[in-house]
Amino acid sequence: MLKKLILLSAVICMFITLSACSNKQTSSVNSANNQKSQTNKLKVVVSFNAVKEFAEAIGKDKIEVETIIPSGTEAHDFEPKTKDLKALSDANVFIYNGFGMEPWTDETLKAVNNKDLIVVNASKGFTPITAGDSEASKSDREYDPHLWMSLKGAENEAKNIKNAFIKADPSNKDYFEKNYSDFHNKLEQLYNEYSSKFSTLQNKNFVTGHAAFAYLCKDFGLKQNSIEGVFAEGEPSAKKLKELVDYCKEKHIKTIFVEDMVSPKVSETLANQVGAKAQKIYTIENSEGGKNYIETMKNNLDMIYNSLK
Repeated sequence: MLKKLILLSAVICMFITLSACSNKQTSSVNSANNQKSQTNKLKVVVSFNAVKEFAEAIGKDKIEVETIIPSGTEAHDFEPKTKDLKALSDANVFIYNGFGMEPWTDETLKAVNNKDLIVVNASKGFTPITAGDSEASKSDREYDPHLWMSLKGAENEAKNIKNAFIKADPSNKDYFEKNYSDFHNKLEQLYNEYSSKFSTLQNKNFVTGHAAFAYLCKDFGLKQNSIEGVFAEGEPSAKKLKELVDYCKEKHIKTIFVEDMVSPKVSETLANQVGAKAQKIYTIENSEGGKNYIETMKNNLDMIYNSLK
């Protein structure tokens, strides 16, 4: 953690030095306003893909989105670069997930010379799940950050984003309100469909490689048991592996879910031990297969439901 803070401080100092040496005296506010006037779109910077999905669902063709964290990069461990600070200095709106997902946010925003930047903590207003309760393995993280994996959490994040867009561009208030309403209705429809399906099941337990589904479980009364939660680091001992094998057999686990950002090795080993199949599931931290958020969540929910039948 100390090494990360030193690196982040170095990036911020470099950015401040470059800004001070620049011959351009135009303020960041004018830069952001000019960007909007040239394109007639809000310039929006987001932290990672899931937040981008919500922004695009509401802003559509009234916004231009730039994502800070590259696809395939672990969001928890990312540190912003000088170009990211420049993007924030030119932006109208910055959206991040919150709940500790992007620990670099506060220090980074202090270095950004853009007093009119509208900053959106998308998780604001939602009750967090503590890291211990969600089996998260990061001992230095207070809350489980994976709010976007809940349909109810997505509604909360989308509403905060909608309100920010209206604040930044009041002339398109009706447009943003309609897009939010359409997106909210799709989320509710999906929630109602699977709430009904999951309510008919006796078995509510599923096993994943990464503890990213606590908020989803809260939506539908399910329980995740993550391999990461049991084995925080390294390879599992024979004793620990036997405990999880016994759990899977007791709960009649037929599928071990493997996340797109997590090594499948231990999950596949466990699946072989209990005669289950290892199946990929998506945390939407990265864009995947051309599917949007609704399509990916429907696919995830369908896989979990079928594994519990």
